[in-house]
Amino acid sequence: MLFSASCKYGLRASMLLAMRDTKTYVSIRELSDELNISFHFLTKIFQKMNAANLIDSKKGVNGGVKLAKPSHRVTFMDVVNAIDGSCSMDSCALALPGCGVKRSCPMHDQWSGIKEGMLEMMEKVTLAELAKNSANE
Repeated sequence: MLFSASCKYGLRASMLLAMRDTKTYVSIRELSDELNISFHFLTKIFQKMNAANLIDSKKGVNGGVKLAKPSHRVTFMDVVNAIDGSCSMDSCALALPGCGVKRSCPMHDQWSGIKEGMLEMMEKVTLAELAKNSANE
């Protein structure tokens, strides 16, 4: 609903990277197999994350990707913005055109409050926290 498939996969891949040694490059093929995501699709996602300076990539036999900075310094929102852009939460919950501009949809008031809470959470939660929570499951 809120995030594209690319963004969901990017978040999952980012959590996996956060769970691993941040100094070691991880093969995109290994990640795509582990996440059951198309290698080519994941490569395109990582290109966006690389452009946003969230990951470092290295070509060659020992190449792959790794987080560009410590996982406690990368937020959920950083990944979302890199992949889906900053306006991914701006749309109407019911996908009605013009909602909020001239007239509000039936969900506008409720969605506005939920959206504010979600944006706050996304700006605070780090990949380190997500990785820790994922490892505890």
